[in-house]
Order: sequence, then C-alpha cells, then structure tokens
Amino acid sequence: MHTDLDTLATALYVKIDDALKEAPQLCRWRPPVGIAPRLTDAELLTLAVMQALLGYTSEARWLRYAHKQLRHLFPYLPGQAGYNKRLRAAVAQVKYFIRALAVDTDYWTDDLWIADSTPVECGRSRQTVKRSALAGWAGYGYCAAHSRSFWGLRLHLVGTVHGLPITFALTNPKTDEREVLVNLFDVEPMLLTARPGQRIVVDKGYRDAETEAILTGRGVTLLRPTYAGEAPGPARACSGRFASSSSRSTTPSRASWTWNAMAVAPSTALAFGSCNGCSP
Repeated sequence: MHTDLDTLATALYVKIDDALKEAPQLCRWRPPVGIAPRLTDAELLTLAVMQALLGYTSEARWLRYAHKQLRHLFPYLPGQAGYNKRLRAAVAQVKYFIRALAVDTDYWTDDLWIADSTPVECGRSRQTVKRSALAGWAGYGYCAAHSRSFWGLRLHLVGTVHGLPITFALTNPKTDEREVLVNLFDVEPMLLTARPGQRIVVDKGYRDAETEAILTGRGVTLLRPTYAGEAPGPARACSGRFASSSSRSTTPSRASWTWNAMAVAPSTALAFGSCNGCSP
C-alpha cells in the first residue's frame, strides 16, 4: 500500500513539476522578494490530484490521512484552512491539470461518450440564498429525477463510459441542457474535429431536432431513447417508450457559463474565472 502510494505521488509530482517548468505561464505570479511558500505549487497540485483519486471529499479527512500516510513525501503539510485557501488561489492550475492528466489516459480516445446533467444543491434556507457568494450564478431549479425543487447550480458533464470526464460546465439550473451540450463544443471545437464519428449517449431530455442537426453537422451521432410513434434513425438508436417531448425552449442562445474547467491550452485554462464559493 505504501509502495503504491509512494509511486503514485512521485509520478504525479514529476509530471506536474515538469509541466510547470515547461509552461511558466501556468505558475502563479509571486514577487521576486519575500517569503517563499513552504508548500510548492507542484506539491499542492499533487496533493489535490491524490485527494480526488483516493476519493476524499472532505479536506480535513484528507489532510489527516496525508499526515499519517504521506508525511515522509512532503516536507510540509498545511492545515485545512491554509490548504483550502491555496487550492482556491490555484483554481486555474487545477483546471489545466484535470485536462492534462485526462488526455494522458487511454480512455481519452474512446469513441463513445455519455452526456447528462445533475443538480448541485448549494443551500436550503432563505438566509443562505441571500448571503451566499453564489448569488448571481445559482438559482432555483427543479429536479425531475428526485421530484423536488432546489437552489443551486446544475452540473453538465460529458464523459466516457469508464467515468473519465471529457468536458463539463456549471450553469444556472434554468439553462437548457441542450444549449449547454452544443455550447460545450462551441467553446472547445477541437474535441470533435479530431474525432470523426463520435457517439454520445443522452436521455430523452436532449430530444430536439435543431440540436441533433447541429451536432450531426459536426460529425456526432446522438444516441437517445425512441419515442412512441417516432421513426427510427441514427439519433434514436436506443429503444423505449416515453411521454411527449419536453416543452423547454429550443431557441438557440449562448448558455450563461459559471465554470467550464476543461480547457486544453494553458492560455485558455487561465482565461476562465473561478466559481466563488465552490471548492475546487
């Protein structure tokens, strides 16, 4: 166990440290004089990646584990408050390495993706809604899967069947998920230009002739459930009987982006702002 963790930490650190040295624009600016941080950016990002890979959603629990199991690898480990502060300040670097590490896997070239969205509840009380730093991004929405309303954001995710995220965005819950799917590939057209014949599995909420026509024109085949009485087609390869089409508007418009974290180029990654109030 210790050997495997040591190998993982060492490999991640070397890759991240080399990338930061090869692309100085990824490094956070610091004055030439002053107190240098005791935890380097490469060490911070290595800890963040390992936290995600080992499934620790609590920063406090992760740091307790790191102090016990990884103390010999890191000369200094911060407290929970310092760790969280450094992570928020390094959000652009975190976003860049999410993509960089994903591209380095075999699953990145998979020709079958899954697209869906899910609510991200950010508060329940009225006081939270009024005082939250997410005011202006978050809003009220309805989750049909759980038959309840919520206040927060909606996570739109495109990933492989193995669970590797390809691209994602956090939006206001009232933003049409079909618009978001199209706009995700507007932001990063290179995701599709290098993948002729890409297939994307979606649910019935993505049924829309205009959306299907736009993505078909980009070489994408949408696979979704077939409605009763609907003629078979490449975009309706999944069989099933469902109710009538969604009544949401199909008027094309740019989605109101809160956070798209999957930019492949360093300059693009740094262009996206952080989502205040969200833990990276």
